[in-house]
Amino acid sequence: MAKKKKAKKKSAPAGMQIQPLGERVVIEREESETTTSGGIVLPDSAQKKPARGTIVSVGDGKLLDDGTRSPLQVTKGDRVLFSSYAGDEFKIGDRELILLREEDILAVIV
Repeated sequence: MAKKKKAKKKSAPAGMQIQPLGERVVIEREESETTTSGGIVLPDSAQKKPARGTIVSVGDGKLLDDGTRSPLQVTKGDRVLFSSYAGDEFKIGDRELILLREEDILAVIV
């Protein structure tokens, strides 16, 4: 039997940047809590992914029927709450990012 070569997963360079299109934004998710308020240490399998993060980059805005763009309500650096199952997760270097539509953002944390 011939040995099959395993496909290596290529990771994007750490210095690479991403520019979302249209009404999409890129968010870096905040770290999940590792201990409870009572001091109990949670294993990785029990930790929920937080639905909050910081906006890394934003698109140009929604394209309107008249050909103009409506600017987004959020900007780079805003801390936001978003729908738990919204968007697509991907990695650039060691950063785990989420690409989602502006409409999936629930609130800006001030």
